[in-house]
Amino acid sequence: MRKHLLFGLTGIILLIILACGSDPAAVPAATTAPAATAAPDADAVAPDLQAYADAHAGGPGAIYVGDINQLVGPAITKDQGDFDGNVPLASLEENRFIYESDYYKELLKTANIANPTKLVSTGLDITIQNVCINRALLFCELTDKFTHPNVLERTNGQLKLVSASFPELGIAGPDSITLVEDGTLDMALMVPAYVGGELPGMDIIYMWNLYPDRETQFNVFFALAPDIEQMLEEETGGGTVIYRSWGAGIDVYVWSKKALNTPDDYKGLKIRTPGTAFSDFAEGMGASAQFIAFAEVYTGLERGILDGAISGANAGYGQRWYEVTDYITGPLLNMEAFNVIMGKKTWDKLPPDFQQILIEEGAKDELEALRHTGVQNDMGLLVNTAAGSVFTPFSPEVTAAVNKATIERVVPNWVKRSGGGDMPIIKIFNEKVGPRIGLHIELDGSLTKVPITITDE
Repeated sequence: MRKHLLFGLTGIILLIILACGSDPAAVPAATTAPAATAAPDADAVAPDLQAYADAHAGGPGAIYVGDINQLVGPAITKDQGDFDGNVPLASLEENRFIYESDYYKELLKTANIANPTKLVSTGLDITIQNVCINRALLFCELTDKFTHPNVLERTNGQLKLVSASFPELGIAGPDSITLVEDGTLDMALMVPAYVGGELPGMDIIYMWNLYPDRETQFNVFFALAPDIEQMLEEETGGGTVIYRSWGAGIDVYVWSKKALNTPDDYKGLKIRTPGTAFSDFAEGMGASAQFIAFAEVYTGLERGILDGAISGANAGYGQRWYEVTDYITGPLLNMEAFNVIMGKKTWDKLPPDFQQILIEEGAKDELEALRHTGVQNDMGLLVNTAAGSVFTPFSPEVTAAVNKATIERVVPNWVKRSGGGDMPIIKIFNEKVGPRIGLHIELDGSLTKVPITITDE
């Protein structure tokens, strides 16, 4: 299976500038010196890439090639940006590590911006359903408003991606792997929280409370991306990961009807959780984890079937949970992306030029999503409090309880679900995650402190 990102390579295309020497004919041969050659500039940008960046600066489609100001401007839709619908400089500066990362540079290469694949297919009329969690979620909206039209334009109207969601199709997220494998779904977003029961290795990115900040988790995700992609492609019987949909504004919070100021406040609460790792977290806090469909959480909270619910900030806001709860508590910092995969039958029916165009436009989806990531993380909490939710940050006592739940329940249970401490996915954790956070998983699932040997600087 072709891999569309070659992780760990460095840089964008280098521009090599040759300095001109003296004209040999103008001076005696004895004094003629060879022409001097300037050393390659590691920060130089290819002229055609710079031209693209200049042409698309200040709005949707903007890319970073050295000037972060070019990313400032209107968001893809008003809801994607700040209260004025913009991507501000402050949020970009706060997340500069994204735009200077090797991951971002590889996305620029994958997008093939300077030399896009030429359309050669003619006379085709193909419609593919692209299934996301819920249309109200920002990352689902971004793909619908930005990427789908781009694919339609690149293929001269021959390939149409149509948005659909789990609720409107009457399916549950945990079934998405099987439904892509058997061809029921053409193309779908894979949420680790949903598919972790069937594929426990996917929960590797949900060891969220082990990460000190978003940058560390971003680097961990970057390091794990090839392994996660391989797991999904194998599990779906040869599907192809097209791109990764960044779950912006997804710092994890607990919505509740009562204030959660102490560990005792969590005990006995019926809290909706989106997956196994989150269930372990909730039960480690003394709550009773409940799983119901995302679209049904509002009714569950309204009727008192649920006392609370866990989700990303913008996700809960999109479902108007602030109307049926009073408090929002947290956060657990989160910086993740969901793989969007196309089933083998659907992929194999596409001509090669359509396949490559999808890969390129998928990379552009990521570039655009990452332009919005900072402001959406900032706005996630703000939109909820503006709607009336009372924010109660984790107290020191609750933070200690959260840490204990992660170390004593979330991680060990994940190791058990994965088949034990000697399984390949645990070895991947110890090789790629542990050295970045200073923790090693032992055979029994316990954690041991180790030196941090990978800093991604």
